[in-house]
Formats: sequence, structure tokens, C-alpha cells
Amino acid sequence: MVKLNRSALDTLGSNVLVPSYDPSVLQSSIVHFGVGGFHRSHEAMYLDRLLNAGGHDEWAICGVGVLPHDARMQAVFAAQDNLYTLLTVSPDGQSEARIIGAINCFLFAPADPEAVLAKLADPATKIVSLTVTEGGYSVNNVTGKFEVSSPAIQHDLGVGATPKTVFGFITEGLRRRRELGLAPFTVMSCDNMQGNGHVAQHAFTAFARLKDAELGEWVAQHVAFPNSMVDRITPVTSEQTRLELAADYGIEDQWPVLAETFTQWVLEDKFTLGRPPLERVGVHLVDDVEPYELMKLRLLNASHQAMSHLGLLAGYTYAHEVLQNPLFVDFLLGYMAQEATPTLQAVPGIDLAAYRHQLIERFGSPAIQDTLDRLVAEGSERIPKFLLPVIREQLEKGGEIERSALVVAAWSVYIEAANQGRFALIDPRAERLTAAALRESQQPGAFLELEDIFGDLARSERFRAAYLVGRERVQRLGALGALQELAAKTGGQTSVGMDSVSAGSA
Repeated sequence: MVKLNRSALDTLGSNVLVPSYDPSVLQSSIVHFGVGGFHRSHEAMYLDRLLNAGGHDEWAICGVGVLPHDARMQAVFAAQDNLYTLLTVSPDGQSEARIIGAINCFLFAPADPEAVLAKLADPATKIVSLTVTEGGYSVNNVTGKFEVSSPAIQHDLGVGATPKTVFGFITEGLRRRRELGLAPFTVMSCDNMQGNGHVAQHAFTAFARLKDAELGEWVAQHVAFPNSMVDRITPVTSEQTRLELAADYGIEDQWPVLAETFTQWVLEDKFTLGRPPLERVGVHLVDDVEPYELMKLRLLNASHQAMSHLGLLAGYTYAHEVLQNPLFVDFLLGYMAQEATPTLQAVPGIDLAAYRHQLIERFGSPAIQDTLDRLVAEGSERIPKFLLPVIREQLEKGGEIERSALVVAAWSVYIEAANQGRFALIDPRAERLTAAALRESQQPGAFLELEDIFGDLARSERFRAAYLVGRERVQRLGALGALQELAAKTGGQTSVGMDSVSAGSA
């Protein structure tokens, strides 16, 4: 057994891929906030590809953690010389272990905030990237306004405050660069949101204006916020992953990453201080990301929500278990073809029918062991961004909404079940969600009255009726019975409908 660090690279087995570059000589031009599993399986992996190609040693990453639990990541990176193992597994079970060295430093902001600010103000820093989750931008899902009520944001808005949030750090970093006469870095969101660059621009500009109106205008005029679509299923690292890595590859890694083999990154080519040549390592650089991001959010991410609440209510634990049931396969294909795809734009180079089939294969991979609990976490941030836009557009078009409404209904029943101790509800709005779901027994439709989640959807008679029918089905028949009854109602025409929707149709 070999403990992972730089001195161990030459001793690893021939079945382990190691960096062809020297991690000790790298320079970081990218600062990344939110060094979780997804960042390490995606952006850092692409930079590792580029570094392995040679001649790009300046494009390493300096990771930053701002939350208390990030202290563990700092300790792991220190012990392992900033190295970690990316273990990828295909649907047929074929695996590959690669040591990633693209992150050449890690800063724990609560322990040394000045080190983070100095790195942001460093002339060598050209890009600041983010994976801070869908809810990390403090933007109201309905009004679209930047919310400043959190104590941490209020603290950071104070005069002379030492930053605690990503908003405070990045804004102060930009202020210092402006004061030094340096061009601003690019702020690159890698989170799952429609128009993630636009959302980031709105949030950081709003914060900067509240902090300093003149600085806010400078940020609005000079900082680039490219949009992007990112995709790679990356479950939470489990003890099983660590044990399998040790058994199969002889590597003792305190925090490896497990991911599927599929990966995709579509990125708007808009940067203030240049960028690495990511197109050389599989990144698709485009002028307009929107068609790709809508495809991914409304087909993949919304389908995760569609399978997970119903799947948990049906007694499943993992995504691949759900996909072993033909009822769920039929339901997901029906949702994707009949409800989500009609809301999409044409997607250059993508066959949507093939993409939908590919998603079913990816979801069904038993090698990934992706838990439904991971997929339903923070549903009040995910469902409004992934699923509710589909419902709104289908209502405008007069299209089908029954499957989407059933997902919302299952969400409310899941919350009730969590209140009874069947599940653990992890959501920033858990208290309010639970109170609304519990009112359903006396006030049908009460769950839809959560204005900051559903907005005006509660006033749609058609949606409310579909939601109430779906909720009654789940309560009367259970999740599987509800799917059976819905399948009977739709005539079992999912497969026909799926093949009849042409690629790129709107």
C-alpha cells in the first residue's frame, strides 16, 4: 500500500496514470472557490489534461475553502502534496485511476484570509472559478434579486470587514486590483444554473455596488462572467471508494474522487485576461451556451429530481436501482420527450433522441453508486431552476405537464415522510417546506403557496389540478402505483413519442 504524495508517484503500479509534468514547478493562474468532488472530477481534470500535454505550466489551480468543513480538505491536500486520485468507471464496470496534480495549492480562508486576498490581487491570477452550489449565489429564485439577509453577507458589507463569504473575498480582490491599476480577473461559474455567468455577474455586481457604488460600476463594466454548461455525474466519496482504490490500485488516498467516464464542458469564450487553450482537451468553446445548458438542466438535472423523490418513496437507495424498474424508465423518457424537449432550443451538434437514451444509460450505471439522498438535497434550490421552468413553458404552450406535476407532488409527500423520520431533509428552507407540506391535509395545494419557490404557478388552475391529482395518486397508491396509473393514462406511448421528437426540436 502506497500513501499518496509526490515521492510516491514513481512507485505506483503501471495501471495508475500519473502526471507527465512536475507538479512542484506549476504556477497557478486560476483561483477556485469550492473545491468539492465535482470540481476535482471536472475543471481540475481538464487542466490536468492540458498540463499533461506540455507547455502550459502556468495554468494550475489554487483552491480556496471558505466554509468550516473545508479545513479537512486543506489537511488532506497538505498531507498528499496537493495530489488526489480520480477514479472513473464506465457503465460496464471498466475503471481507470489517474493521479491529478493540477491543484498546486489550497488556502483555507478562515485561517488566513489575507493569503486569499493576496492571491486574488496577484497579477498572475487571471481567472477565478466557482462551484459554490446552486444556492450559493444568494439570488431569489422568483424575484431574481440578490438577497443580503444572511449574517455573513451583512458582515462582509461592513466597512473594513475581513471577508467571510465568496462575495466579500472576490469583491475585495477586485478592489485591490483596481487600486493597483491591474486588469480584473474573469469570474467563471461552473455551477448548474441557467445563465450561470449572468447569475454570477448579477450577484457579484450587486454585492460590489452595496459595498462601494463606484467599485460596483467598475465591476459591471470591466469584469467578464462567461456562461458555461458542465456535466459529469460525481457522487459523494464513500469509504467503499477508498477501500476499492486501495484494493485495486494499491493507493492510500484520504479523499479520492469517483466519477463516471462521461464528461462535458461547454464554455462561452469571454475572458478579460486570456484563458488556457481548453479546446485542445475537449472543452467546447462557443459564443452562446444557452441551448446546451437548457438541454442539460432540463433533461439531466430535472430528471434527477424526477427519479429521486419518487425513487426514495418507492424504497430505492441508488439511482441505478431506480433505472432497473421499467416503470421509472418509461416515466423518465416520457418526461424528457414529451415535457422537457418541447421547451428546448436547437442544440448544435447534438442528437437529442440519442442524448436522452444516453442519459438513461448513465443514470443506470451500477458502478457509480450515486445515492438518491445526494440528488434530493437542497431541492428548494434545484427544482425551481431545473423543473419549474419546464412547467411554466409547457403551460404557455398548452403542452403536457402531468409528469412534472407528479414530481412536485412527490416532493411534498417526501417532505411529509421526512417529518415522520423516514428520510433526512437537507434543505435551507426545511422548516418552511415542512410546515407547508403538513398543511396539505387541511388545505390542499398549500405547498404551492411558497411564493419564493413557485411564484405565480400557484395561481395556475391547470398546474394546481395536476399537482393535486399527482399527490392523491402517490398517497393512495404509493410511488410505483402512481407511475402505473399515469402510464395507463398516457397510453404507454413514451417510446413512440420519444423517437418522434426530432433532434434539436423546439
